[in-house]
Amino acid sequence: MLMKHSRHTALLATLLVPFGLLHAFVLAEICIADTDILFLIESWRTRNFAWARQTWFIIALVWWGWLVLCTIPWPGVTTAGLVMGVVQALVIIRLLVFAAALQSWVLTTPTARRALWLALALSVLWIGLESWQQYFTGHNIFGNPRWSDGSLTGPFWKPRAGAVYGHLVMVAALLPVMALLSRPGRVWQIAGMGLMALAVVTSILIGQRMGAAFSLFSLALAGLLLKPLRRATAIAFAAAALVLLATPIISPATHGKLVNETATNMGHFSQSPYGELYTRATNMGLASPWHGWGYNGFREFCPQSRFDGGLPALNIPTTQIALGACNLHPHNFYLQALTDAGIPGLILFITLNFAWLWALWRGIWRGRDTLRIALFIGALTFIWPVASTDEFPTLYTSGWFFLMLGLSLAVPYMLPNTTELETEHA
Repeated sequence: MLMKHSRHTALLATLLVPFGLLHAFVLAEICIADTDILFLIESWRTRNFAWARQTWFIIALVWWGWLVLCTIPWPGVTTAGLVMGVVQALVIIRLLVFAAALQSWVLTTPTARRALWLALALSVLWIGLESWQQYFTGHNIFGNPRWSDGSLTGPFWKPRAGAVYGHLVMVAALLPVMALLSRPGRVWQIAGMGLMALAVVTSILIGQRMGAAFSLFSLALAGLLLKPLRRATAIAFAAAALVLLATPIISPATHGKLVNETATNMGHFSQSPYGELYTRATNMGLASPWHGWGYNGFREFCPQSRFDGGLPALNIPTTQIALGACNLHPHNFYLQALTDAGIPGLILFITLNFAWLWALWRGIWRGRDTLRIALFIGALTFIWPVASTDEFPTLYTSGWFFLMLGLSLAVPYMLPNTTELETEHA
């Protein structure tokens, strides 16, 4: 009875995390901490730590341990310091334990998994509805207008909607779309194709480049992995292309952001703000290849003139702070791993991501589970290397990743000390 009560409490806390990620980060942190504590207490009570012997968790611990070691200000090692670096690196463990807790305890019943999927789907719906409201009325429900660059902010006050929506759109949309397409009758087929097109068009109108790119990337993967979806995928691509072509008329700010600014940046990428960031981060990694600069090292040391040099071997000129060569983080998970913990840290981070993807992919074709495929696609967009990203693993976007990761891992999870998967009536 105690175990059941604790698990229900942890599930309730988990279901509050999406709301916290949307509008109250402190709530999300509290709920993640509560889930972790309850899970560790239950593991200690039952003496069951099988979850900690999984390959992905062991690799994650090694990566995290190395990052912490690289962040500690040892004699002769320059880092961001105890509070800015070490403390923030230490608490990363909470997200790793959270994913393991979801996988092996909180979400081990179909009812719990459906509840979390519904929470994620409602979050995407909320972002989409508020984006459309802002598009038609000029303001969201909180009175916030479009961002200064023309992006729709959805339910937020700043442009966060595109990235979250782009990562989660297939997680939310794929199940209802496939359910509609599987029903006999032309009306249901049209409804399914229309829903898919609407989901992708929303991302285009939000007007953030990476969000739109990940929506289209997710759509292409979904069509590739699910044959019944291919006609709907083609129609959704056509709808997105038509809306993009129409943006000079229906949303000039979106056209300027997605088309004009993208063309400018790609035409002179090394001198664009992202190119400057990536060049600077590469130089920082090369300057300290074995241990990097510790967590938050990029934020602390990027402005130093010794990293101005550019990359002459690639004909990339020197970087300039005025062009955006420095920021709070290098806007790429893998370059962050390099600057934080050197080449060993980068190798461990790449290995960890492969371990996650393998765990999600293994057995995915058994039963062609639409939810597993949707979650795999969502996770892949988060850890795709060629992308502009937030900092890893801050909650702004990475919180959504660890929610999806825990749910993804829980779907095929086999309960410890059993020989069968849990049943649909568990």
